[in-house]
Amino acid sequence: MMPPPGNEVEVVLATQASAALVAAFARLLPQLSRTAAPLTREALDEIIRCPCTHLFIATMGSDKRIVGTLTLVHFRIPTGVRAWIEDVVVDEQARGLKVGMALTHAAIVKSRELGAKTLDLTSNPSRLSAHHLYESAGFVMRDTRVYRHQG
Repeated sequence: MMPPPGNEVEVVLATQASAALVAAFARLLPQLSRTAAPLTREALDEIIRCPCTHLFIATMGSDKRIVGTLTLVHFRIPTGVRAWIEDVVVDEQARGLKVGMALTHAAIVKSRELGAKTLDLTSNPSRLSAHHLYESAGFVMRDTRVYRHQG
């Protein structure tokens, strides 16, 4: 499904933690995680200021309503620059309107600009539409295991 005419998706990098961005995260973050704590303006500003973190914001409509976010992290390790996509969330009301694809494409472009050797992400097994999106964007499933320490 394409966005209605005049309602195209625009993706930009966040440059400041505005009141509108804090409000958008208050609305979007619970759609991603029921356990995530609300983000303060200071916490968002810390994310935005971090040189290895890129917070993409998707907007739609003449009012530039924030309808999605994606966080791209890049880091240098001995084998090269790597990048990782985290915390992708698209507003329930905007799903199916190519918001996720626009955010993912912006992350791919930025990771290339950063010289990343790889761009990785994980996705909950139940998020089938997200899997389709990532595969259509060129991601392939890796045969690996992800381990987590809850220290």
